[in-house]
Amino acid sequence: MIAPFGEVLTAMITPFGESGGIDYDKVWRLARYLVDNGSDGLVVTGTTGESPSLSADEKVALYRAVVEAVGDRAKVVAGTGTYNTAESVELSRRAAEAGVHGLMAVTPYYSKPDQAGLVRHFSTIADSTDLPVLLYNIPSRTGRLIEVDTLGRLAAHPNIVAVKDAVQDIDHTAQSRLALPPEFAIYSGQDSFTLAMMTVGAVGVVSVASHLVGKSIKRMVRSAHEGDWTEAQRLNYGLLPVFYSCFTEPNPIPVKGAMNRLWEPVGEPRLPLVAARTETVDAIEMALGKAQSL
Repeated sequence: MIAPFGEVLTAMITPFGESGGIDYDKVWRLARYLVDNGSDGLVVTGTTGESPSLSADEKVALYRAVVEAVGDRAKVVAGTGTYNTAESVELSRRAAEAGVHGLMAVTPYYSKPDQAGLVRHFSTIADSTDLPVLLYNIPSRTGRLIEVDTLGRLAAHPNIVAVKDAVQDIDHTAQSRLALPPEFAIYSGQDSFTLAMMTVGAVGVVSVASHLVGKSIKRMVRSAHEGDWTEAQRLNYGLLPVFYSCFTEPNPIPVKGAMNRLWEPVGEPRLPLVAARTETVDAIEMALGKAQSL
């Protein structure tokens, strides 16, 4: 199986300073920290990066900063998809100019286009640059599922090479794997589903918890690829409490709270998101303590 963006990608948070602006020095340090700790790639300005509250200029500046920070050590994937096709195309072109290695395009949210609209939307984005495209299928947030037949149609586009599957339905993943070309990659979009999805053909994960346990996630994914399912399962069971605790409030609230306490200040989320509750961060810290022995 081909993993075009690497096996473990981190859906990177966006650090903010005390004034609420992006802290680009912290962006630089965070990007390098993540690559040093298990990440083969970084997804910038996805949901975890608070894309809805970032301006287009802020997004492009983030792409430039992360590309410069990691160089050729990791793939940088820009989350350029929105519910506006023309806006998505423009941002994709600017991301390509900034030097990113790929694009992530989420299902258009709120407007709920039909499957024909999804094909035209994603194909138009993929036509706008020569970069490989990662589709992002997350119906719990967007209100619309990219159906298996639609994925098959989109996989025929030479630039659409992978999907981030956050459907949280193993049958859907298995049906997708059966329907898609073998070179088309499926990535888990939910940490707690990663190992189960790998049993039916996923190549890796776009992770949130890798901010905190990236090396262990990388070991789990590598073990599965190498056929050591006993070790992969051992790691997965040890990591599950971390995975669950990172989603007790809307993402990225918990992981930002944990990074503020356990790494360096990364600021509070922008409104309409608010800071993590103390008990949320306590739960993550407790889960991390138990996972240290992995």
